[in-house]
Amino acid sequence: MVCFLSIATTLRAWEGNVLISTPNTSIILSATEGQQLRFSYFGERIEENQIHQVFDSWAGFHRPAYPVFGTSTYEISALHAVHADGNQTLDLVVDKVEQNPVKDAILTVITMKDRVYPFTVKMYYKAYQQIDMIETWVEVSHNEKKAVVLKRFDSGHFLIRRADVWISSLHGHWGAETQLESEPLVGIRNGLGDHSEVMFSLDGKPQENSGRVIGAALCWSGRTKIRVDMDDTFGRSVHSIFAGMNEEASEYKLEPEEVFTTPVLALTYSQEGIGGASRNFHRWARAGMVHGCDKPRDILLNSWEGVYLNIKEPEMDQMMNDIASMGGELFVMDDGWFGRKYRRINDNSSLGDWVVDTEKLPNGIQGLTDTAKKYGIKFGIWIEPEFTNTKSELIDNHPDWVLRAGSRELSCGRGGTQVALDLCNPKVQDFVFHVVDTLLANYPDIAYIKWDANGELLNYGSSYLPKDKQSHIYIDYHRGLVRVMERIRAKYPDVVIQACGSGGGLVSYGVMPYFDEFWVSDNTDALQRLFIQWGTSYFYPSIAMAQHVSASPNHQTGRVVPLKFRFDVAITGRLGMEIQPKNMTDEEKDFSKKAIATYKSIRPVIQYGDLYRLISPYDRKGVTSMMYATEDKSRAVFFVYKMEQFVNQLLPRIRMAGLDPKKNYKIRELNVAPGANPCFLNDRVFSGALLMNTGIELQLEREYASWVLELTEI
Repeated sequence: MVCFLSIATTLRAWEGNVLISTPNTSIILSATEGQQLRFSYFGERIEENQIHQVFDSWAGFHRPAYPVFGTSTYEISALHAVHADGNQTLDLVVDKVEQNPVKDAILTVITMKDRVYPFTVKMYYKAYQQIDMIETWVEVSHNEKKAVVLKRFDSGHFLIRRADVWISSLHGHWGAETQLESEPLVGIRNGLGDHSEVMFSLDGKPQENSGRVIGAALCWSGRTKIRVDMDDTFGRSVHSIFAGMNEEASEYKLEPEEVFTTPVLALTYSQEGIGGASRNFHRWARAGMVHGCDKPRDILLNSWEGVYLNIKEPEMDQMMNDIASMGGELFVMDDGWFGRKYRRINDNSSLGDWVVDTEKLPNGIQGLTDTAKKYGIKFGIWIEPEFTNTKSELIDNHPDWVLRAGSRELSCGRGGTQVALDLCNPKVQDFVFHVVDTLLANYPDIAYIKWDANGELLNYGSSYLPKDKQSHIYIDYHRGLVRVMERIRAKYPDVVIQACGSGGGLVSYGVMPYFDEFWVSDNTDALQRLFIQWGTSYFYPSIAMAQHVSASPNHQTGRVVPLKFRFDVAITGRLGMEIQPKNMTDEEKDFSKKAIATYKSIRPVIQYGDLYRLISPYDRKGVTSMMYATEDKSRAVFFVYKMEQFVNQLLPRIRMAGLDPKKNYKIRELNVAPGANPCFLNDRVFSGALLMNTGIELQLEREYASWVLELTEI
């Protein structure tokens, strides 16, 4: 439902205070004309007639909302600029405040101007009226005679009262992404592999479904920085939180009348613990921050772990036939299908040469899409268009199209030859768009693109940017990527595109408005995926999390895990398979067919339901558990996994969440292992109150045992 509120377009007369509210959250800013903008409050929703109570109770902060360098003595700055005359100070005061309805939200724009220089900063706050999310960002411009150098340019800043505050953040590296860390807040810094999302628990150690929590996500796919400044000035201890693009090696030369726009910083507040903040992020994501959430995600088979680079037409036919017979809906051909002069036999060549290797695929892509049609499924394809190899026709013809540090020898990544194309260059942007456009125009039956990103920007230098703007590379590269994606989405809004990154950072809301899903990790081991997927779910919704059933022993860890456990882990997100089906037994294929049919029946609950995490794998209790529930609480799906086995092991009783205490629910076990009997809860009826307050006992008698329980209101 779209909601438009009637609101004045000028500042309301409540003593210069600006109230910005979502259904359950408010921010208060003190914005007196001609004075510095002040941050006064962030917490549970406040009505207009309660604003004075915030100040009367000394609950407010009354600190600079956007501290600037040179005119404050006790804060670190969110903005630092050097004017053309060398002056490094700013003195911003409020010039104008506007509040207007936009789709599903109220947009507040606060214009601030320097007292001396023709320098303007606009702060934006977009408050959603049906979701507890506030987006904030900044626009910087000037009319000075020469360029101004921006040395720091944060997206936003907010305050938290010093108390027993804990921070929960995600970090990782290849194969061990999104590892969760929770610790008392004493100061943080970003490193390679750290995510640009954090949660602050204001009432001590984080709890899943209770306690006050602030969540923050910086929507930028490049280098980011989150800083915490602890201040005890005047006996009122606060944490000042700053978030923005990492300014190191990224000074920005802002020309007269040019507008510099920072990424969005998304903020949420919940009194329902970490889980409540997560659910707010998930609703916000499905409302538009992840592309295409109006359509449920297909069940697919990806060829990578089945054949790796050894793409051959007969195997593609066989894999399509197998996934179709098991009830799958989509087949994705991964890396290894391209290359003419340099064939893609190993990972050290051919990126950039997006022509079919006819030795591997005599009938080309058209033959594959025809085969998919024959089996009644969709077809998808792998590309990595923002990278190339030094061994490629592309770099033979356009050596200046790669990032390169002047005359220095290229530093290469994967395969010892992989380098990044210079997306600062509009010609390179055109090339990347052309790669996608050519595929989709020539083969309109391609329904899915797996867009990989297996590398870093190793060479800091652009032959396109002028010498005095080389420090723009980290910013302009990602701006160039967004321009490409905007063009692709304008022409092909319905093609499903996966963001398949590599490394600890892997996913970002900076790109997800253009991608339908992301590859959670190259590590497909079901046990380790429990940890990776748990952390990822703090900020990202299940509909966007690509989770695949892989072979056993697992290709990354060598772990032997039952097929049921592998399916039960994968079906908590977008289900897929990462396997060669011809290596499966008939019994395994039969179980897979039944599990896929089961997933189809619960797919709406998983992909659109509210997530409730119950027992964390990080708590080392021997089991981990979670569940999804529909908004009307009529259906739910409960998951529990046994992670280790000990003799006479005591397992915790699990209390469910997200149900209606007044409703009764019938339980049915799904994905029962072949030859096994359903668990003792099967076909029994329980009240929501009992399931949430008393909980259930577990009977998981072996390592890697698991239950999937469907709860249906009766």
